[in-house]
Amino acid sequence: MAAAGGAARRCWRSGAGLARAVRGVCGSGRVTAALRAEELAERLRRSEEQQREIPKDPTQRWLRELAALSQQLQQVHPNVLAKILKQRTLYQNEEIVVIDKPYGLPVHGGPGIKNCIADVLPILAKMLENMKADPLHLCHRLDKETTGVMVLARSKEAAEKIRLLFKTRQVEKIYWAVVLGDPDPVEGIVEIPIVEKEVQSHQSHYKMTLAPNYRLRLEDGKVMKIRKNRNAESAVTRYHRLASASACSLLELQPITGVKHQIRVHLAYGLGCPILGDHKYSHWSKLAPQKLPELTLRRLKLEQSKARHLPLHLHAHRLRLPLGQPLDFVCKLPLFFQKTLRKLELDIPKD
Repeated sequence: MAAAGGAARRCWRSGAGLARAVRGVCGSGRVTAALRAEELAERLRRSEEQQREIPKDPTQRWLRELAALSQQLQQVHPNVLAKILKQRTLYQNEEIVVIDKPYGLPVHGGPGIKNCIADVLPILAKMLENMKADPLHLCHRLDKETTGVMVLARSKEAAEKIRLLFKTRQVEKIYWAVVLGDPDPVEGIVEIPIVEKEVQSHQSHYKMTLAPNYRLRLEDGKVMKIRKNRNAESAVTRYHRLASASACSLLELQPITGVKHQIRVHLAYGLGCPILGDHKYSHWSKLAPQKLPELTLRRLKLEQSKARHLPLHLHAHRLRLPLGQPLDFVCKLPLFFQKTLRKLELDIPKD
């Protein structure tokens, strides 16, 4: 023990001597620089902790909670995600399972996506039935940010049958959306083909856009038929205004066709009423947060600098499926959507 203690003391003395030697070589200036670096690191740590604190403002809080929920869905174990979807099951029989798709969850995988609905369908099938159950099958898709009714099939045969119903336009789909502005007229049909194009800007990207078959002649204002874009797809959307307030409107929408981003493009570029929270289609040539009217910002108690956090307010509200006997599924609005309606004083239809 004494030998060990002596060794320790020698080690301590040599360490202390080494420290004195280092101080002698480095000089007081370098020691001060090291202290400043430690001080700066401590300040950065405190700043990060403050940023992680829950905002006092209720609007900022629910926006942050929604963003956190979307991130959590990407980080949870697939079994946990399947359990969440099981809890959101609206209906099931021997052919189909109908779920309420949550916000921020993609249907398909892709770059940067860890969790998606398609990947957990085998697990969900076992949770709903038994361990020997065949995987469920996708019948249609919803955008990552879109919430609401989604149909899954228990077999390939049932999936093919339901996909055919969608393809032949026998499925009636009803969406609700909060949009900026007031459509003119307040109800009607938008029938303009849609095509995907590359946006030439400092940050090139692709967007769906309108490819109209007609245009107005500048000289006399007459309608002229133009050559059809061979890559464009026919797109038809019926719309009806349910309520209007705070420089926004609540619309009921029925897409007759099923083109990618059809509702978003028809509302933004066809009617000039982009969906609240649709930062992609609120501009054409740039990727930037949506610009909101002053009245809307006041009602939402939101600053324009925080508008980028607003979620897309598009909800698959109802779906009628002619599968044997007609099946009618209705999905209530998500909580964030309901809060927005209350803040904007948009009356929710009683039915």
